[in-house]
Amino acid sequence: MSSPAEPEVSAAWPAAARLIARWVDRRERVDALLETLPRTLAGPERARCQHLVMGVVRHFGRIDAALGRLVAHPPRFSTRAVLLIAGFELIEATGEPVEAGLTAKIVHHAVEQTKALASPAEARLVNAVGRKLAVALAQPEPEPKADVSVLAEYFSHPDWLIRMWLAQFGPESTRALLEWNQQPAPVYARWRDPATPPPAFLKQTVWPHFHHIESGHWPEIEALLKAGQLYLQDPATRLPVDLLSPHRGETILDLCAAPGGKSLMIADRLGAAPADETSKTMLVAVDLPGTRIDRLKENLSRTRGIEVALVQGDLLTDLPSVLREHRLPIEYDAVLIDAPCSNTGVMRHRVDVKWRLQAGDFKKHPAQQLSLLHAAARLVGPGGRLVYTTCSIDQEENEHVIREFFASRAGSAFVRDNSVISLPWDTGHDGGAAFLLRRR
Repeated sequence: MSSPAEPEVSAAWPAAARLIARWVDRRERVDALLETLPRTLAGPERARCQHLVMGVVRHFGRIDAALGRLVAHPPRFSTRAVLLIAGFELIEATGEPVEAGLTAKIVHHAVEQTKALASPAEARLVNAVGRKLAVALAQPEPEPKADVSVLAEYFSHPDWLIRMWLAQFGPESTRALLEWNQQPAPVYARWRDPATPPPAFLKQTVWPHFHHIESGHWPEIEALLKAGQLYLQDPATRLPVDLLSPHRGETILDLCAAPGGKSLMIADRLGAAPADETSKTMLVAVDLPGTRIDRLKENLSRTRGIEVALVQGDLLTDLPSVLREHRLPIEYDAVLIDAPCSNTGVMRHRVDVKWRLQAGDFKKHPAQQLSLLHAAARLVGPGGRLVYTTCSIDQEENEHVIREFFASRAGSAFVRDNSVISLPWDTGHDGGAAFLLRRR
């Protein structure tokens, strides 16, 4: 942990406090908030700011509960943001071999920041509360058989979500999942250039072509990303593409494709395969019009060696007509549908998901997912393959959707060939599920 008083991160702290104040006030999406950071905040300062924001949101329940017992009336958002960031820094410091007096330094730094961000009177409040907060947050982890309410507060997850996971996974796996979600997400990247060996500073993982990005090499990483040799991507994304097993000479459809990481992986695999002069390979990527299309377009521009088309359209309305307008096939050898979901498998990366989810989402999402799966199935040619995938670990969005599909008339035209479930505490990367269905 870097000291909050270090000069190279001096701009990070107030920038993080302003974003956290906005998040507490409006509950804006964290990824959208971070996009508003000025470009002048770069390098270590930007990284530190992002770390603080993500850490506060990840541990928000625990810190906010402690503050609620120490402050009779919540202070205004700017002061509350200061206390939340100080609380996160205190959590980071707890149990670590840190320098003497770091707790006092954290509180003192928060007090000085409050003078600039709020007022001297509120700085006195931060000084008084901060010292008590350090004691409150130094409590040990809950016992294995602790009540749900205790787990919910310490691990900063909603009670109802923990109860749902306990019923689905049992106490040991639920505890492992909670602990997993509370750790910062490592950065992984996929090496795209088969003709060139990756540089030595990229740490190889157990997953082929995926590397762990360690700190200290970001300028080199940026150059590799710009050159198209590297793509930031979690190893879990390979699972549905492995099931799809795209081949040269096939027509392949990627639905709900934005921002395009899986499209790019499919294209890379096809481009690396031996070319067949007599067959034509095509990849069509489809998503709704919107801001994410720009990312999809950028990623598809980095493909090579195959024909690629981008289509903006709604799968649930009349996508076949849109495909005809673009003179594209309406039946494909292989179709991938990456359905929108609760994101419960990727909470390390999307730290605010748990605060946005509601119990009703696990009824709403499966209904939409089943509709998308039915629509995708109509685009699979005879003998073709269909992969349904989510980044959820919950049965309602995975096995239950597949079961409902096979109970329908449309599902009788398919057989289930294979499936894979990634439970992150077991696999060591993001969670999710993928199912391979084949048209008879």
